[in-house]
Amino acid sequence: MTAIKAQFTPIQATEKLTFEEFLQTYMDVHAELVNGDVQIMTPATDKHQDLVGWLSSIMRLFAETHGLGVVRSAPLTMRIPGKDAHGREPDIMFISQERMNILKPTYLAEPADLVIEIISPESVGRDRGEKFVEYEAAGVREYWLIDPDREQAEFYQLADDGRYRLQPTPDGRYESQILPGFWLNVMWLWQEPLPKILDVARQLGLL
Repeated sequence: MTAIKAQFTPIQATEKLTFEEFLQTYMDVHAELVNGDVQIMTPATDKHQDLVGWLSSIMRLFAETHGLGVVRSAPLTMRIPGKDAHGREPDIMFISQERMNILKPTYLAEPADLVIEIISPESVGRDRGEKFVEYEAAGVREYWLIDPDREQAEFYQLADDGRYRLQPTPDGRYESQILPGFWLNVMWLWQEPLPKILDVARQLGLL
């Protein structure tokens, strides 16, 4: 999503916000906190929202059916460890059942197990640059980058050395490590309209 510097804040404009102040002040605003500065996210396009809703619905159905954890979508702030004034709002997040304690009423206390960002022309640098480095350092175990305009999807998994490794998609199919048994036909992401959720659920053996 597109980020712009906040033009308003009840706190002095020159003052850096703490994570707690950000949560209290911007609870109902789609925004991210970067080194104490607030970045307001511009409204998403219908295409972006459609893809987020479609993918999160399929993942949630799969996770709930197999008791794997929960799926959440923006706006929900994910705290980045080691940075007291740093929080991101990924498009989609998966939190495993074993780590449900990190899910607080208004934020994630630690990074999710899996993060998905839907790339827009304005967010390419941020999603591939800043967030890639942050998520890798924070230990996000899977990071998916989906670019509907370029019809390009990249799936990264965290290796033992703490670095992301791009995963192959043989025959255009990606199999998640974090969601055992979950697979995705990459071409589904570019179809217009998107495949019916119930049809995908049948292919995943959920119905």
